[in-house]
Amino acid sequence: MTAELVRGQNHPLPGTRLEIRISAGVPVVAGATLADERGRVTGADAVAHPASPSLPGIEVSRQAAADHRLAVDLQALAPAVHQVTVLLALPDRTGGPTRFGGLPAPFVSVTSLDGTEIAGYTVTGLDSESAVTALELYRRQGAWKVRAVGQGYAGGLADMLGDQGLPQAAELAATVQDTVARGMARSMTPPPRPGNGGGRVRT
Repeated sequence: MTAELVRGQNHPLPGTRLEIRISAGVPVVAGATLADERGRVTGADAVAHPASPSLPGIEVSRQAAADHRLAVDLQALAPAVHQVTVLLALPDRTGGPTRFGGLPAPFVSVTSLDGTEIAGYTVTGLDSESAVTALELYRRQGAWKVRAVGQGYAGGLADMLGDQGLPQAAELAATVQDTVARGMARSMTPPPRPGNGGGRVRT
């Protein structure tokens, strides 16, 4: 039976190989931070994001999308990692929405590899925020649990990463947003028109 979480509630995880599924209604950036036992992220190499989507134990999407699937293998995480935080952010350089208020509430779930939903959380109560920490997977006494967080940041991705103790948070946030903007621009570029003869007019 699926656990429908509310903010601050936690739930035990029955396994270590999982998927995080995200449904946001609009394109969002999805990522994850890996923190130590104090909840601190020590460097950019502990953040999975579109410009660096794969880390030991976690893989995230390479571009913004309305729906995401993040792969998690808790056993493959480094021993120093005690917390995985799933984050969402609105792209800020694409002309899209700049705040979560008024948008569909994002829904985030933890599932087993066969798609069985273990726990779900609808991130409500957002307004001026453009980034949010949605869920935490955390280790306590050798066991893993999931906690619904829902902490929003009006200052966006940079403020979120800085709040987790990341040095150069603003620089990394800019790298992420640049990567997403380039990816979205490529996806919207129309393909070349076939059969134009290289620009020559046939007679």
